[in-house]
Parts: sequence; structure tokens; C-alpha cells
Amino acid sequence: MGLVVSAIAFLFAVAVVGAAAKRLPQAPTVVYGGTAAACALIALWAALRLAGGGADADLVLPVGLPWIQAHLRADALSAVFLIVVNLGGITASLFGWGYERAHHESHGASQDGPVLPLYPLFLAGMNMVLIAADAFTFLLSWEFMSLASWLLVLSTHRDPETPKAARLYLLMASFGTACLLLAFGVLATAHGDYSFAAIRAHAPAAGAAALVVALILLGAGSKAGLVPLHVWLPLAHPAAPSHVSALMSGVMTKVAVYAMIRVLFDLLGEPEWWWGGVTMGFGALTAVMGVLYALMQDDVKRLLAYSTVENIGAIVIALGLALVFKAAHTPVIAALALAAALLHVVNHSLFKSLLFFAAGAMLTATGSRDLNRLGGLIHRMPTTAVLALIGAAAISALPPLNGFVGEWLLFQAILNAPALSEWSLKIEIAVVGAALALATALAGACFVRLYGIAFLGRPRSRAAAEAVEVGRAMRLGMAVPAVLCVVLGVLPTPLIRLFEPALRLLVEAGPFDGRAYQPWFWLAPTSAIGNSYNGLIMLVVIALLSVVLVLGIHRKASDRVRWSIPWGCGFDGPDPAAVTQYTASSFGQPIRRAFGSTVFRARDHVDMPAPGDTRPARLSVTWTDPAWVVVVEPLARAVGWLAEKANRLQFLTIRRYLTLMFLALVVLLVMVAVTQR
Repeated sequence: MGLVVSAIAFLFAVAVVGAAAKRLPQAPTVVYGGTAAACALIALWAALRLAGGGADADLVLPVGLPWIQAHLRADALSAVFLIVVNLGGITASLFGWGYERAHHESHGASQDGPVLPLYPLFLAGMNMVLIAADAFTFLLSWEFMSLASWLLVLSTHRDPETPKAARLYLLMASFGTACLLLAFGVLATAHGDYSFAAIRAHAPAAGAAALVVALILLGAGSKAGLVPLHVWLPLAHPAAPSHVSALMSGVMTKVAVYAMIRVLFDLLGEPEWWWGGVTMGFGALTAVMGVLYALMQDDVKRLLAYSTVENIGAIVIALGLALVFKAAHTPVIAALALAAALLHVVNHSLFKSLLFFAAGAMLTATGSRDLNRLGGLIHRMPTTAVLALIGAAAISALPPLNGFVGEWLLFQAILNAPALSEWSLKIEIAVVGAALALATALAGACFVRLYGIAFLGRPRSRAAAEAVEVGRAMRLGMAVPAVLCVVLGVLPTPLIRLFEPALRLLVEAGPFDGRAYQPWFWLAPTSAIGNSYNGLIMLVVIALLSVVLVLGIHRKASDRVRWSIPWGCGFDGPDPAAVTQYTASSFGQPIRRAFGSTVFRARDHVDMPAPGDTRPARLSVTWTDPAWVVVVEPLARAVGWLAEKANRLQFLTIRRYLTLMFLALVVLLVMVAVTQR
């Protein structure tokens, strides 16, 4: 445990160096290199702990509140998420170093000055959350992580949209922290000890447990992006630098998932079946709404941020299933659902980081995130195009990539619903499964749209036509998660085996229990259906079919010259202009009209000039996020009203200040007297 703490302390030291030497040309190399080294050390330590059985590591530091101190603990669950966080830190550091060099060469000055000291602090905060073993240390680390990420969003403060994004992010982060503070307060009320060990030993009553479930879904859900608390993601993630966006979307949201698992599966004791039902409901709503939001976006990074909402929904569905099966005392199926959740946590961190890196590469090469300003990049940026295609295929759950394995395992858990006795749960799981299938299909359409508009066709702007491939460091930063997307899709069983200590800790079973032998290349979890998956066979079959298809086309195709008027694929005339191509908006119009006209009140507005008028015709699309109307705007008005009222406090006299202090003391004494009864 001392090794992990030392690595985190090293991240703080790197941040100091970054602040002191941020104007030096060597500063990015030192900061990103040192951060990658510390992350690699922590990830390797966590992997070795899991491979060795996931034994707990404890440490108590004489800091924090005097009567509590700082309790640190890394168990099997912490180790899984330490791997996720620090693997993301390694790839983001590599890409960020290349990103900084590219901007330095093109602009002649460092663009990442504000980022350098904050970047290692952000990773240090996430690591501290994962090893915290008391409520005070957890909340302190959580708030440190939130503030560091908020300042990273503000690093692009010259962008006119950034202050609004940072303000909303700070508001939602404060709301989430307040909910978590209340949740831990309820958990520790009975005994007054804020250490996780004491909380585990004193399970709360049914009413208190219900309150904690609600507070955790609100507090951690706001950080993860559960609908309707997702509103900050599409603003904050695009505002940050691309490698920071990858960490926020691919990694920080997983820290919020860790908080949900830690409380719901570990600290609250034996679950009730309705916990899982409510969790699944939120997950299904989040998955469908997230992908519908993404389909209407033309900004690449905003599209990816909304896609994160959809994937968080899938993870939360898996957590809800695991809670339901655990409450029904079917631990093996609960382990299957929880394994699907952890696998999707790892998978999403990989392909979402890869796609944000690809978005950063496109932004570096073209200076634009607008899909309607891109196009034809497969010819100008071939390496980025191939790597982005892997990420798009993985997030669309296409075999034999890792996204398919995670979705397949989740559907295996859904198909085990007949093992439950509650008919209401069977019906809900069927509806949730249909919603997940819909979200998966729409995700495929979303990323066909993204990849087709950005990389295929003809360039839609001069910047896209003149784009050049990014540097080696950025390409290597994309290549690492791309390779892992393929490897984990073909050979997922070793990774799931690595999860077993965490699964046994939380649900007291493993997904392979009841099978005498499980080959490393064959995924056949215990289930009532008995399905299995072999990524190697899938890869070989797809490769062979592709070869046969190509050879068949070349052998059977005629080489005779035939004259005809071909279909122009949306182009008009013998010398088609790029502006006549399908745009991102036109590609998504059928889905927008099918779903968005009612859910988001999406409307198409056509400005068609009269005959003889030389003005160009214009099409504009307007839509409304229901969460803004229902949640954000009322909350913003309430905060504004409270701030205006609280502003009067700074103009009181000393006598009134003393009166307020006396009244506050009286209220606190009454509260203590009531609670001590």
C-alpha cells in the first residue's frame, strides 16, 4: 500500500514541477512522462494484487480529522478500478504529450500551460478516491478530483462557451458532493464512526437504507451522467483539451460507478430487490436518451459526451441486474451481471478514450469539431482513420471487438430473468432488455454517421482538404487502446478471471462457478441458457468470409466496359461539389423525426427564398433537452434566488452577526440533544 501512496505523492510532486516550469519547453515531457510512469506503477501493482487473489492492503495515515485519521485500503474492487484509471492515465499522457508538441509546433508557444500542473492532480484525486476507506477521506478526495477537473475545463477559458460549461459543472459537482455527504452521514448515524469497516458492521435500517440508495444514485449518478443529471457532460467534456476529455469521459465517470458499487454492494449490506429495479430503470432511461441525444449532435466531442451517457446507462443496467439477482439469492447469476458491468467499465474506458483521442487528432489537423466541416479524412489521415474505425466498431458492439463481448455478457444476464420469482421484475427486465437492444442499434447508426461524415466522402472545407496526419506520439496514444479493444474482444476470459476476487468480495460467487474447466480462449459463463462465445473462432470466421467475399467479387466481376448513367450517391452533375453530399444533419434526420419530434420537440425550419430571390435556402434544426426544462433551469433559478438572499448577510452589523452565531449554536445544541436521546 505504501507503493501506491508513494506513487500518488509523486503525482503531486510532478504537479509542483509543472507549475514551476510550465513555460519551459521540457515541461510537457517531464509532466506527461512522470505522470505516465506513476500511473504504470499503480496499474501494475493493482494487476499483480488481483492475479495473486486480491488480498487487501491497509494503511492509516495521521492526517485528516484528529479522531478519525485517514484510513486507506485497496481491496479487489479498488484494484479493478485502479487499473482502469491508471491505464487511461498512461494513454492520455502519451497522447497529451504529442498533442502539446503539435500545438507548440503550429503556434510557436505552449497551449497546455494551465493544464500541466492540474493534469497529474486530477489523476491523483481519482486514485485517492479509490483507496479511501473512511467517509471523510473519500469525500475530500472526491471534491479534490472534482475541483481539479473543473479547473482543467477552465483551461480553455478563452472559448466563449467555456465559462458557462464550467459554471454548470461546478454546480452539478457541488450537488453530487452534497448528496454523498448526506449519504455517508446517514450510514454513520447509528454509531458515529465514519470508517468503512464500522459502516459495514452496522447495517442501516430499511428506511435509512432507502434514503442512502436515493442519495447515492443522485450523488454518484450526477458525476457519472445518469439522466436527468447528465446536463454538464455535453458542455464540460468538449470544453476541456482532448486528452483531458478522454479522462473525464472514459475514466472519471468510472470513479462514480465505483462509488455506486462500493455503497450499494459493500457498505449497505444485504440488498432489497427494489434497489435493483430502480437502478435498472434509471439505467434504461439513460441508455436510450443518451444515444438519442448523440444522434442529433454535429459537434464531434459533444456527440462522444452524449455517447458516454448511453454507455453509463448500460453499466447501471448491469449493476441493477446484479443487485436483483443478489437479493434473490442467485449469486452466480449476480456475478455474471456484475462481471458484465466491470467488463463494460474497462471496455468503455478504452474505446471512448480512443474516440476522444481521434477527435483531438481531427481537431489538431483541421481546427474544427464540426462534422459538417470535415469529410475525406481517410485519405489525409489514414492511420487515424483506421484507429478511429476500430473505436467506432467497438462502441457499436460489433464482433469480434470488446464492445460486443460486454454487451453479449450483459444480455446473458438479462436472459436469466426467468430464475427470479418476482413477476414485476421479470416484466421490467424484459422491457429493460428491449430498451438496451434499441440503444445498441441506435449507437451503431450514430457511429456510422460519425465515421462516414468525418472520414469518408469529399472534404467539406479547405481545412479538411489540407489536413495532415498527426505525430507519432498521438498515433501511439490511439494505437494502445485500439489494440486492447481487439485483444479483449478476442480473448476476454483472462480479464474476467482477473475480476473474480472482486466478484467474490461483492456477491460471493464467480461467473464460472459450476464449470470444472474454463479454457482461456473460450467464454462460457454459467447461465440457464448455456450460450458461449469464442473470440478466436469469430475472428477467423470473419477474416475468412472477408477474404472469400473479396476473391469472389474479383473473380466474378466483369471487366467489360459498360456505358450508363450511374447513380450519383447524392451528388449532382458530372463534377459534383462537396456541398451536395449528405451532411450530418441530413443523415440523422429520419431518426430525429422518428424519436426527437416528441421526446426533444425537435423541429426543422426551412428558409426557402421566393422565386427571383438570390438568397441561399437555409435549414435549421431546433430541439430542447427535457432535463434542462425539468432540472437545470429550476435549479439555476433556485440557486440564483438563494445567492441573492444570502448576499444580504455581508452587509449586517456586528450585533446581528453575533445574534446569528448565537442562534446557530442553540440550533446545534438542540440537534445534539435530540440525536443523543
